[in-house]
Amino acid sequence: MISRSPLRALLTAAVLTAGAALLAGCNTDDISLANNAKANQPVPPKLIQAMVEKDMDLNSPILVRIFKTEAELEVWKQNRSGQFALLKTYPICRWSGDLGPKVKEGDRQAPEGFYSITPAQMNPQSQFYLSFNTGYPNAFDQALGRTGSQLMVHGDCSSRGCYAMTDEQIAEIYSLGRESFFGGQRSFQLQAFPFKMTPVNMAKHRNNPNMPFWKMIKEGYDHFEVTKQEPKVEFCEKRYVFDPIRSPNATRDPVFNASAKCPPYAIPDDIADAVRAKQDREAAETAKLIARGTPMAKLNQGIDGGMNKVFAAKVQDGSTGLSEGGDGQGLSLLALSKAPGTIPSHVNPPKMPRLTPEEEPVVAVSSSTSAPATRVAAATPAREEKSEGWFSSLARKVGIGGSDTTASASPAPAKPKAESKPVGPSIARATAAAPKQTETKQAAAAAKPALKPSVTDTPAAAPAPAPAAQVAGSAPIVQSNSFESRFGAMK
Repeated sequence: MISRSPLRALLTAAVLTAGAALLAGCNTDDISLANNAKANQPVPPKLIQAMVEKDMDLNSPILVRIFKTEAELEVWKQNRSGQFALLKTYPICRWSGDLGPKVKEGDRQAPEGFYSITPAQMNPQSQFYLSFNTGYPNAFDQALGRTGSQLMVHGDCSSRGCYAMTDEQIAEIYSLGRESFFGGQRSFQLQAFPFKMTPVNMAKHRNNPNMPFWKMIKEGYDHFEVTKQEPKVEFCEKRYVFDPIRSPNATRDPVFNASAKCPPYAIPDDIADAVRAKQDREAAETAKLIARGTPMAKLNQGIDGGMNKVFAAKVQDGSTGLSEGGDGQGLSLLALSKAPGTIPSHVNPPKMPRLTPEEEPVVAVSSSTSAPATRVAAATPAREEKSEGWFSSLARKVGIGGSDTTASASPAPAKPKAESKPVGPSIARATAAAPKQTETKQAAAAAKPALKPSVTDTPAAAPAPAPAAQVAGSAPIVQSNSFESRFGAMK
């Protein structure tokens, strides 16, 4: 390992020098080689120790799974027996859009499906600390005419179609991908799901129009679950095919085209049998849950994405949105725990939906009309409403008060203070923030260090809730090809 260090340093320097000239989009400035040291941070000692305990090598292959509802990113790593085992689970700081796949450019949807991450997709010069491109659209997405570009996993905890982590988290994830490439892995698989594909979740979401798509990608989920091997992914007839092999009587391997008819192929018997048995058990369990009256999940009525509860607890007016675990009491308890990384002051948590513009004043000032999921956001208006009622009562006692109608209407002028603006990409909405909030954000950005401590070695102290400047999260726009020269021979 020591003898390889000079070679690794030379390779890294060559790659970053070439990347500085090629990368665009996320890189608004010409970034020098020295500033790319963040992409070469070593894997934290505690994570290496976890690998030792799980019989894994530093350079062995990795696989990444993402779940929107749980707001979690899992890094799996191959152990010395050849199977993948879970190395670490990272809470996702922010994802945007709804449950379901990305369909078109600008829909704010974070992708769902199976994607391949090559060294060329790793971006050490992202304006969002570090990032890698998900590879959306894949051949399946393209066959359906789906559009979108530069959908990333990155730092900075802001999203417009991306999966956003803290800077410390993405530094760890990036280092694990980098080391797997140094070990010879040509690409690692990214699997993105709306939720963990369990019978409970399938029962809860049985009425969702995306269910046919989810059942299709669950096939790949099940292949990985029963084999703990990265499933081979192909496409034909505008659908996914997992672990196909040459059919018994064929003389050559099948050739797949996402838009064409499927060629003759087979699935290995041991995998097919294990997957079928798993699916039969879970289908029976799902049917029982439905028969028992498991409530159906409400379809999205305007909530923009989600946030892991660990982060929502530390953000002013925090909400988990479409992710799980967001009641006010639970968030207040989590606020005392350590944050897995630095939470920027400009973070926008998911906002609860509104009805119509005409009904907005009622929603903003009345906690009694709020849905249960909006209890945290409605706390401030509720306090204002109670305070106004007390002063009105006192005024009536001394003979200078107005009618009950006046008292109930008095919170209306305070609405702009309590109202939470919906997340969106509008620049006008960003510039409408108070000057003091803008100065706070600029000062925080200016003080942002080039390198941040690992979340496993030096946990960040839980920051005090900061005013949430209502600035929409944005996706990085980058041509990510920084590792291409290093692995050019592998193409």
